[in-house]
Amino acid sequence: MTAQKTHDHDAHDVPDHGKPSARSHGGADCCGAAAPMPAPMPASISTAIPGKAVASSRDVQTPIRIMQMDCPTEEGLLRSKLGGMAGVVSMEFNLMQRMLTVTHDPKIIAPILAAVRSLGFTPELASDAQAQAEPASEPAKPWWPLALAGVAAVGSEAANWAGLPAWVAALLAAVAVLSCGLTTYKKGWIAIRNGNLNINALMSIAVTGAFVLGQWAEGAMVMVLFTVAELIEAKSLDRARNAIKGLIQLAPERATVLQSDGTWSDVAAKSVQLDAHVRVKPGERIALDGKIVSGRSSINQAPITGESLPVEKTEGDPVFAGTINESGSFEYAVTAVAGDSTLARIIHAVEAAQGARAPTQRFVDQFARIYTPVIFVIALAIAIFPPLLMGGDWFEWVYKALVLLVIACPCALVISTPVTIVSGLAAAARQGILIKGGVYLEAGRKLAWLALDKTGTLTHGKPVQTNFVLLKGSSEAEVRSLAASLASRSDHPVSRALADAAKRDAVALRDVEGFEALPGRGTKGIIDGKPYYVGNHRLIHELGKCSDELEARLSTLEQQGKTVILLADEQDVLGLFAVADTVKDSSRQAIAELHALGIKTVMLTGDNAHTAKAIAQQVGIDEARGDLLPEDKLKAIESKMGKAGSVGMVGDGINDAPALARADIGFAMGAAGTGTAIETADVALMDDDLRKLPRFVRLSRHTHALLVQNIALALGIKAVFLVLTLIGTGTMWMAVFADVGASLLVIANGLRLLRK
Repeated sequence: MTAQKTHDHDAHDVPDHGKPSARSHGGADCCGAAAPMPAPMPASISTAIPGKAVASSRDVQTPIRIMQMDCPTEEGLLRSKLGGMAGVVSMEFNLMQRMLTVTHDPKIIAPILAAVRSLGFTPELASDAQAQAEPASEPAKPWWPLALAGVAAVGSEAANWAGLPAWVAALLAAVAVLSCGLTTYKKGWIAIRNGNLNINALMSIAVTGAFVLGQWAEGAMVMVLFTVAELIEAKSLDRARNAIKGLIQLAPERATVLQSDGTWSDVAAKSVQLDAHVRVKPGERIALDGKIVSGRSSINQAPITGESLPVEKTEGDPVFAGTINESGSFEYAVTAVAGDSTLARIIHAVEAAQGARAPTQRFVDQFARIYTPVIFVIALAIAIFPPLLMGGDWFEWVYKALVLLVIACPCALVISTPVTIVSGLAAAARQGILIKGGVYLEAGRKLAWLALDKTGTLTHGKPVQTNFVLLKGSSEAEVRSLAASLASRSDHPVSRALADAAKRDAVALRDVEGFEALPGRGTKGIIDGKPYYVGNHRLIHELGKCSDELEARLSTLEQQGKTVILLADEQDVLGLFAVADTVKDSSRQAIAELHALGIKTVMLTGDNAHTAKAIAQQVGIDEARGDLLPEDKLKAIESKMGKAGSVGMVGDGINDAPALARADIGFAMGAAGTGTAIETADVALMDDDLRKLPRFVRLSRHTHALLVQNIALALGIKAVFLVLTLIGTGTMWMAVFADVGASLLVIANGLRLLRK
């Protein structure tokens, strides 16, 4: 799944160059690391409009930023208004980024903007650059009208207590509502006019009803408390909305770049072109992705990969925008412009994931569409039937109905899920775990089996040659030269081990003609007019060149956990080479933590069964399967599916792509600097540390627990207050506290994930 590792690193798999990844989300280009960024649309669940034709090639997508779009209240209005327009095919809402993306006939953009304005909103067409930028904040509103409203509302209450004439309390109440409630009334009227009973409409009805009943002070206090609550809620939501603000600010805006005349100049990072040379001093943040061309240093990569310790870097090593140069000074060549850096891709991925609705969120949204009308009908019934059928007091029952209206809005319930999901996504990104949507964050808690590739995942992926046995041929030098000549044409880790050993021992290489990769088996080529093969046990079997003696030699080495590669010509096997990889210390710890979480593990590798078993025993894996081709890995994943729990697959090669695509959750290893993995994986681990897997599972379980808590809080508080209202102890201002308190509680609870 990564650009540096475009093949399965198992010993028996040979890179299949040019094949794209099998997994593709959202139409992301997955042809390689240099693939351009997809159009920066907020990736949320697209809402197709019933009865409308599907999008055609002539339809366009227009991202619109609406700063007043804070919660499902505004989304409902927009959905109702635009959904009935001819030419509007679908809408995508990203409340956390305040973005609405409309798929529509290109001729009706003006009517769409006019319709948005008719709802009291200010639409801003977002260009591609603007769509990626951090959304601006709404202009700060003056504080004095709210302060005046508060004083007037308290004065109205005091007038009641003091027994002053009713007109004094009424006048002060009117001042309070006019000072802070006109916006609510305006929004409420727009909602009612469009057939939408949102919180503004319900609050407007409740306050008006209180005034009609002569409850001047209480109506004024309700409006003031509601306005204050909305202000506090907006501030709390801003914290969740800006959960990745720290990421955006990681990369410096300027860089020191080498000019054509040989001088160094401080220029804007966004203007720096590919291959430009940038100089970094000790203590500076790196502005752009690149590759070191001179110098060395230790770099703190925690903002990108989550690694706690600095990483030593020297010539040829990659560096990433947003990371911190700890000690030395160096120069690097830019490998990605500012908008296409690893950091930019992470930010884009997290923003896109914020807009995608998780399963719990979709359930809550559907529930909320039923909840509000039902509560409104109940309130209407309470206001009418007891007085008519049971001779109840009209004042008492209408008042109870108005109180119910105040708590009828499901804002606390609806806002609880996106805040929690976004907090979880941001918390994961800070640890170097890039989750591509709430659906995967929620699914992580259900993992029962986790399949892992071997080389580059459980092991370091850098095998070295440990054994050489001459079987036929004139000399050791000749056989090693033939094998190294073929191996040097491949970038497979096992082939590299043979080539590196030959280079170290000054073995001469020969010209190779007709070089050919044999997927899952090895390579072949013509040297000095004769065909030769370098491959695995499977290839030698297919060539019909196995013998009992050879099998015994292979078995002895494979039982030691070594991978054996053989050189053969048309007649005989000339020599065998054994290479061995080393297990990462982090792999053992990760597997132990996964087992502690109740997750079983299986290794899927193209390497031989003996090696697979040896490595599995070293790290404590439950089950090991060797000699697997890519399609065999896919079948192994399918065999685990359909049972209790979900199945995950961890890999880093394109040959893992079918299994990664089939698994419930696909994890890409070592995604830092690799656009393909970031754009196509369900979960991308930015470095090669498997300990991030149990962290992901724990985060998923914690997120689910908070979601359940928030839903219980929101519904529980409303249920309690519903009972209090029906027995006559609930008041209107208490209802505001209950509604607002529930919203603030669930927001604060969801934001706890950011502190982990």
